[in-house]
Amino acid sequence: MSVDRRLVLASASPARLALMRQAGLAPEVVVSRVDESTVRAARVAEQVALLAAAKARAVAEEETDALVVGADSLLEFRGQPLGKPADVHDARDRWRRMGGRSGVLHTGQALFDVQAGQVVSRDVAVVSTTVHFASPAPQELESYLATGEPLAVAGAFTLDGLGAPFVRRVDGDPAAVVGLSLATLRTQLARRGLAITDLWRR
Repeated sequence: MSVDRRLVLASASPARLALMRQAGLAPEVVVSRVDESTVRAARVAEQVALLAAAKARAVAEEETDALVVGADSLLEFRGQPLGKPADVHDARDRWRRMGGRSGVLHTGQALFDVQAGQVVSRDVAVVSTTVHFASPAPQELESYLATGEPLAVAGAFTLDGLGAPFVRRVDGDPAAVVGLSLATLRTQLARRGLAITDLWRR
């Protein structure tokens, strides 16, 4: 059985969109335009929760009937939040510090249910996954930086792209490291009385 609910992803992340499509979902992308620099919190996990909620809220306010998913990720390394690197020098410095060590990738995700132009429910969760990094050789690191990939993602690495060989393992949800915990989204939908399979588009 399918449910005729419009699903909206309030994120410009191609990785999040790809994850949802691989899970049988077909969200419409509406970028929130939230100024992330204005959102701060004492703890990194709290910050991603606030960012995810802010993105979902901004898009939900413009919707009439939709399930809106907002998400945000930050790498916590030695107690500091690491978003996208400022430039290639920043990315290089990060990898020199992260190599052979581990950090915690926090992904906040919010599900806002909009009906008749009103937000009838808000569900915000944070999924935290420990990422253990390898130590790229200098030539490997320079080749990786030259691709531009680490400049476009939180923590300067990917698990679903060219950076995957430089991650030794993850303890937790790999999908959350990519950008969205599908297992958590399933739980959030279930709290609204929806099965994720009801939203499949074949």
